Amino acid sequence: MRIAFDNTYARLPERFFARVNPSAVARPRLVKLNRPLARELGLDADALETPEGAAIFAGSAVPEGAEPIAQAYAGHQFGGFVPQLGDGRAVLLGEVIDQGGVRRDIQLKGSGRTPFSRMGDGRAAIGPVLREYIVSEAMAAMGIPTTRALAAATTGEPVYRETALPGAVVTRVASSHIRVGTFQYFAARQDMEAIRILTDYVMARHYPEAREAEQPHHALFAAVIARQAELVAAWMGVGFIHGVMNTDNTSIAGETIDYGPCAFMDSYHPQTVFSSIDQMGRYAFSNQPGIAQWNLARFAECLLPLLADDRDAAVEVAQEALAAFGPQFEAQLNGRLARKLGLAEVRTGDVDLARDLLGVMAENAADWTLTFRRLADTAEGQSDEPVRSLFIDPTAFDAWAVRWRQRLAQETGAAARMQAANPAFIPRNHRVEEAIQAAQGDDFGPFEELLAVMTRPYEAQPSKAYLAEPPAEHERVLQTFCGT
Repeated sequence: MRIAFDNTYARLPERFFARVNPSAVARPRLVKLNRPLARELGLDADALETPEGAAIFAGSAVPEGAEPIAQAYAGHQFGGFVPQLGDGRAVLLGEVIDQGGVRRDIQLKGSGRTPFSRMGDGRAAIGPVLREYIVSEAMAAMGIPTTRALAAATTGEPVYRETALPGAVVTRVASSHIRVGTFQYFAARQDMEAIRILTDYVMARHYPEAREAEQPHHALFAAVIARQAELVAAWMGVGFIHGVMNTDNTSIAGETIDYGPCAFMDSYHPQTVFSSIDQMGRYAFSNQPGIAQWNLARFAECLLPLLADDRDAAVEVAQEALAAFGPQFEAQLNGRLARKLGLAEVRTGDVDLARDLLGVMAENAADWTLTFRRLADTAEGQSDEPVRSLFIDPTAFDAWAVRWRQRLAQETGAAARMQAANPAFIPRNHRVEEAIQAAQGDDFGPFEELLAVMTRPYEAQPSKAYLAEPPAEHERVLQTFCGT
């Protein structure tokens, strides 16, 4: 099978990656092909839904035109710097130009050991593969910048974590897989030539407007800051917690990447944490903007020699640029919260109105997604009772709702605006876990059902309303895991 690859990253100097083929597996089996995404990438979906396609997606065959590589990068993991990480269980097959003229990476994740695997097996179990598929496609359907899932395949071989689990591979599509950690890899080696090459490559691929600026490197840094501010605000608008915001998981392209111990909140609390490895709450929901800015500061450290000839002057440039992150993030988040409340623009008092609701929600353990979605129903003239019932003390909602209605009276089209800003469905943790448990027994029905609903998250879908419900006490998922 031939795919029209055009592999620019593989033409960079050899120290940027290691050439390695994915590992063959016993019994490749295609579980799911994302046919709309395949067509978007200019691929033949029918040809991919064959045994030959299954072999490619499981890592047993390399399509013609591919140049498989594992990319080198470093990273701060929970604040501690690791000078060499790299793709320890992923292989970039190559790049294609999609139907919109955009260059996209196609990468296998879970396809075996690479020179960066350290002590890992380079494999993935079916659980993390399906979680990434469901959540990344849900994020895409919500309009949030993200990597995509092209396919999921099983290998016919077990992987060993706490127990033996079915092995699987997810095929991931991204604007690129370049991370803050990619720059850190070369900065740690004082390889300024590589940083210049990488910077030029990033500008050409992702930020061509920066190349035309009077100070291209300043413009690049400012553009990356802006995209990160927008991305994290988008996460928080839907109650998403990334769970492992290390610098090696921070995409230079501004996409959500590396869906490990991620989760969507049920009951709202700003300090919510799900990741089993985040013992100190570093990556809690409300900490995400601060961590994003911290990660961007690490990116700035790599760029300092390019920002000015004098280090002190370069630091001043970086600090000035970083100072813009907070206002940009707040503007993005406030705009999203306003739309979630039916407001076309942010006026005086609107930020307080939104933040006061969040305070009441936190005090009353109100469900994040259902509170906003049922508010949208209320704006259409339906009863308050469904949204009131989400609060331990419904009168706390009543007091806030008086102010909201007064503000809403100044708007037109509020209900439609709210329906478009507030998803009815999110990939709730307990439903994702149900799909994973069933798949471990070779039943992919729950996965298919949940995925189908999540590709239309803003639609009511009455026949699937049970998938919108929060978990019962015995169904709650309190921890999520990386899968490595």
